[in-house]
This record gives sequence, C-alpha cells and structure tokens, in this order.
Amino acid sequence: MHDQWNHKMFNVTGREFNELALQAFKYQYDQNEIYKNYVDALGVNVPSIGSLEQIPFLPIRFFKSHSITTGTFESTTVFESSGTTGSINSRHFIKDATLYEESFMRAFEMFYGPVSDWCILGLLPSYLERNNSSLVYMVNRLVHASGHTDSGFFLHDFDDLKHRLLSLEQKGQKTLLVGVTFALLDFAEKHALPLQHTLVMETGGMKGRRRELIRAEVHDRLCEAFSIRSVHSEYGMTELLSQAYSSGHGFFKCPPWMKILLRDEEDPLTIKKGSTSSGVINVIDLANINSCCFIATDDAGRLHTDGSFEVLGRMDNSDLRGCSLMAV
Repeated sequence: MHDQWNHKMFNVTGREFNELALQAFKYQYDQNEIYKNYVDALGVNVPSIGSLEQIPFLPIRFFKSHSITTGTFESTTVFESSGTTGSINSRHFIKDATLYEESFMRAFEMFYGPVSDWCILGLLPSYLERNNSSLVYMVNRLVHASGHTDSGFFLHDFDDLKHRLLSLEQKGQKTLLVGVTFALLDFAEKHALPLQHTLVMETGGMKGRRRELIRAEVHDRLCEAFSIRSVHSEYGMTELLSQAYSSGHGFFKCPPWMKILLRDEEDPLTIKKGSTSSGVINVIDLANINSCCFIATDDAGRLHTDGSFEVLGRMDNSDLRGCSLMAV
C-alpha cells in the first residue's frame, strides 16, 4: 500500500484530499490499536463517517504515554520531543525515515525553491544538545542537500556565525538562517548586522531561557537587528511528519498533504465551521500514515479564508513544548 499511498499523497489536489483522508482514517482505525480504542471509547459510529469534520482526532498527549503506530513494525528511528526538566517527552516511532525526508524536502522546495540554491545555517543549540530531534534531522538533511561548503550548524559560537554570514553576504549567496527563537534573539543582541541575501526563520522555542515574548515582538526585534522586512517561521512538531511555513507576520501555509481544522475550546469533538474562525488546532498530516494522521494539538489558532492559519499560543493546562512556547 505504501508506495501507492506516497504517490497519491504527494500529488494530492484539494478535491482529492478529503477522499485520501477518509481512506487514511479507515486504514488507521483498522490497523492502529491505540487509535481504534480511542475512537471506540468515544462511541463513534465509524461506518457513518463521511467528512473530515466527523473524523476523531487523537489528543497529542497520547504520544507521551503510548506507542502510536499503524501496523506492526520495528522502527528505524524514534523522534523525541523537547521539553522542560522533569516533563515527559513525546515519542514518535518512525517506520521509514525516507518518507519524512521526502515530505520535508518537497515542502521546503515548494515554498522556497531548490534547496541547492541555498546555503543553510542551523542555529539550534538546545536541539543539538540532545538526541532524536526531528527538527535537527530535517535541518541536517537540508544542510547536506544544499551541497554548499559553508552550510552547517552552530552551537554557541556567535562570532563564527557572524563571520560566516558576512562572508556569504559579501558573495551575494542566498542563505537561510534557521534557528530556535531564544538563540536567534541572543545572536541578534550580540551581533546586529544588515542582511540582504539572508532569510531568517524561527522555529519557536524559548524553553525558559528568556522572558516569554509574543511573536510580533520577537519578529520586530529580529527585523530591527538584521534590517530585514520579515521573519519566516516553521510550524512542525515531533508527532508530525510535515511542516507549515510562514513568510512573515505569523501566517502559515501547509503543503497540499497537510490541513488545519479548528475544534471548539469547550467541546473538543466539535469542529468549527466558517471561513474565518478561532479555536484549537487539529492537524491532518497524510504523511503520518504509519502513526496517526489526525492529531489534536494543544495550540490555539485562527484560520483564514485563504487557508492560512495563525498560532495564537498554548491552551491552559497544556504541557510546555520546546517548539511552541511562544504565544502570539
């Protein structure tokens, strides 16, 4: 099934998405024991489900307490979430890492063009200091795929990063500086320098390193320090295999095989309707066919008529997570 599924998923059109999502639901209901038990516990009449709004979304916290797998397999990779000291981290068991690689590579090139055009600089100290980060895995593959001799990671050597950026700027090289939010702010405070050929992308994450700031304030500080018009953002998480991207002002867009729905804050089983609405983010990620395609996150969000969405912060009583600690 999987080769055929991958082909359909990566070539899906808007009209076909609903049909593929319903196929994924039926397949995962049959083959994913934890998801099936959850759906059954809700008393859902499975044969009657005929729309995305009727599909049950698995609470993301289940990834902390259970192995969420569709079918039986020996995982080649296990991604683990970041978190605060003493917290229980999510674990995502990966059947085939090449599916993740194809998902993030296709999405990146869809939004930013061929990765070979870019020099990729990763400023992800907190993620590099631990194992099994899906974000580090992604950026590492992008670094290698860029083929640029100056592409690479930086831990805490801000002086080296400054000199690398200045050299690339002088050459007019198209550069992506992708970093965890607190590290980008630390670097901006130490080395404010104008960037004409460099795109700055934050992945979220304050992790208690700094005073919490709203996204607009973070972006304003970075724009001022680097003399840039906008800061790009990536919305992804350990439990997913796809990412959404924002080219500025916190408005994210998904690749065709990923979709955002909003659920009611008071009734988690009710999907909000209407072209523009606010609620809690549910994600359909068709690349997650070996895990669960239907994830109920703890992020509050707003959906817009063009299909873009904003992340407004965390819901009360939800765990702090390394990739999404910023409110907006």
